[in-house]
Amino acid sequence: MEAMDERVARHYGRPDLLEAIEAALAAADNAEGPLTPDDLAPLDQFHTRGARATLELARRAGVGAATRVLDLGGGLGGSARLLAASFGCTVEVLDLTAAYCAAGRALTERSGLGDRVRFRHGSALAAPYADGSFDLVWTQHSTMNIADLGRLAAEAHRLLRPAGRLALHEILAGPAPGLHLPVPWASETALSFLRRPEELRGQIAAAGFAELDWSDETEIARQWFEQRVAAMERAGAPPPLGLHLLLGPQTPLIFRNLLRNLQEGRVAVVQAVFERR
Repeated sequence: MEAMDERVARHYGRPDLLEAIEAALAAADNAEGPLTPDDLAPLDQFHTRGARATLELARRAGVGAATRVLDLGGGLGGSARLLAASFGCTVEVLDLTAAYCAAGRALTERSGLGDRVRFRHGSALAAPYADGSFDLVWTQHSTMNIADLGRLAAEAHRLLRPAGRLALHEILAGPAPGLHLPVPWASETALSFLRRPEELRGQIAAAGFAELDWSDETEIARQWFEQRVAAMERAGAPPPLGLHLLLGPQTPLIFRNLLRNLQEGRVAVVQAVFERR
C-alpha cells in the first residue's frame, strides 16, 4: 500500500510545475529579471487571505531580523520569501513535494533571496535538523494532511530552542460534520485530517507548549473566499499566474467547495502562537 506521505506528495505534485510557472511568468511579462513577493503572490500565497494573513501571523509570532524560521509544509516558499523580504529573517522550507522544492528554489534565486531562504525535501514528522535549531516553527495550512498531530507537535518542540515559538495558520473541523470535496488539500476523504480546535490545542499543550495567542479567523476567511469566488466567476478564464497551476482544471470547483464548507460550518480557520516550555 502506498504510504501516506507519498499519497500527499502525489496530490500536490506536478512533474512539469517549474516549466508551467516559467511559461506563466513569460505570459505575464516576467520571463526574465528579478521577482518580488507581489509578483508571485497570485501563485505562491497558497493559503487563506494570502500575504495579509502571513504578515499578520508573523507579527503575532514576533518575527524579526534575527529569527531562525522553519516553515513546515512550506510548498513553493511564498510565505518564506515574504517573511525574509519583509523582516530580514532566515527561513528553511521543508516540504514533502519534490516539485514544489525545485520550483521554490528557482523562484527564490530569481527573487534574490537565496542567501536567506533554503529548501529541503522531507517530512515534517522527521525533520532533518538538530534539536533546538530554530527560534520559530511556522506552518500554514499543512496539518490537514498530517494524520499524527501529536508527533508533529513533538517534532516542533524538539526543533525549537527553549522559549521558541510555534506559529499556526490552519484549517480545522467546524461544528457541522462532513466535507464537500474536492478541497485544496484533498480530493478524497483519506487525505484529510481535520481536527476540532479543542483537539489541536490539547495535543499541542501535551507536547510541552503554552498558548500565547489564539484567533478564530473563520468569519473573515468566509468573507475573503466569497470575494475570491465572485471575482473568479466574473473573470471567466484564469490569469496566466494563479493557483490553477497547482490545483488544475478543478480550481473553480475547489474554491466553491471550500467556500461552501465555510458557509455551512464544516471547517474553521485559526491563527495561533504557542511557546515552547
